[in-house]
Amino acid sequence: MDNEILQKQAEHIAKRYFGKPFRHQIYFNSRLRTTGGRYLLKSHNIEINPKQYEHFGKSAIQAIIKHELCHYFLHLEGKGYQHRDNDFRALSQKVGAPRHCASLSSYESRANYVYICEKCQKTFMRIRSVNTHKMRCGQCGGKIKLVKHL
Repeated sequence: MDNEILQKQAEHIAKRYFGKPFRHQIYFNSRLRTTGGRYLLKSHNIEINPKQYEHFGKSAIQAIIKHELCHYFLHLEGKGYQHRDNDFRALSQKVGAPRHCASLSSYESRANYVYICEKCQKTFMRIRSVNTHKMRCGQCGGKIKLVKHL
């Protein structure tokens, strides 16, 4: 899929689900890492993560386009376009847009540190290191210690 096909798909989805034309640009941005797509407030363009298409296919891209078009149309109309706004929640539910896209990698695969509670032996995986002098076990309140740095 290229940017031209993506543009036509966004225009089709905008007319079908929102009843309005999409008058700006939508394109793939390979620099996106943690998000499926983003709506740009200043230019009104939409960027899509190409890895979502590679991993999950056309249906994932359509869902992301719906989600970003919710931001787009609500922002242009001066309504609440942020995830926490009722306008956004109502519109995304109406058109069937998901709140989140599928994750490209699991938390376990990104975790760099493994900690264990000295009292109850519960293990914790973390992406970033934690201060073991300040942090305590969430279950029993015991001391935690670093087991493995991956």
